[in-house]
Amino acid sequence: MAYGTPPGEPRPADPRSIDLNADLGEGLGGRQLTDDEALLTMVTSANVACGFHAGDPSTMRKVCALAAARGVRIGAQVSYHDLPGFGRRPMDVPPRELADEVAYQIGALRVFAQAAGTDLAYVKPHGALYNRIVWDEGQADAVVDGILLAGGELPVLGLPGSAVHRSAAAARLPVVTEAFADRAYRPDGTLVPRTEPGAVISDPEHVIKRSVMMVTEGSVFAANGERVPVAAESLCLHGDTPGAVELAVRVREALLAAGVNIRPFV
Repeated sequence: MAYGTPPGEPRPADPRSIDLNADLGEGLGGRQLTDDEALLTMVTSANVACGFHAGDPSTMRKVCALAAARGVRIGAQVSYHDLPGFGRRPMDVPPRELADEVAYQIGALRVFAQAAGTDLAYVKPHGALYNRIVWDEGQADAVVDGILLAGGELPVLGLPGSAVHRSAAAARLPVVTEAFADRAYRPDGTLVPRTEPGAVISDPEHVIKRSVMMVTEGSVFAANGERVPVAAESLCLHGDTPGAVELAVRVREALLAAGVNIRPFV
């Protein structure tokens, strides 16, 4: 079974459809960082934190139940084991250990998805792990090994042309290409690291305009002004940024006004 556009190939202009995803369940011990209920009315796919960078069992169960009730697809947002750093600190984890940790996170979330009457639909790595497996073949292979260990042919949501997509394709796992509404791009199509100025775009009008451009034209302007291709089958709307819900509403409305159908990729 094949999903999406082959890695590295620009999405055709005016694709007419897009999946909207957001990182949800990023709370811990009663502290909630994302407005999960509101965002679940805007998105079609929910990347649910699995306890390694954020999230806890009760939060995972609640978000899975809410997503299932709204027909939103549930994805395992796996990460390095880094609660203090929110999964955004670079780490060097032995491949076998990383594979085990990925499988563990998928298995934990799957329990709650199935309890809600559904199942996991995909896997999306988070933070430092997401960026590392764009170029690190060894870590990318470990993530794919973890997905295989957890069982099932789960699609891998990630950056076009990434190492993890190559590894997933080699293992016959479906791949889904992703773009980011509020993250700056480099000319090579990778994301500007959060440690650099301007990595996160805070101007709502800019975010909305570039979101429509990425979906309908298959391209975006990099931080240096160069136009670069973006093969997007899913658009990420970050849920932990100020005004996230209002921005998600406006991005969704702008896409619909541009004639784009919003639907899950699976």
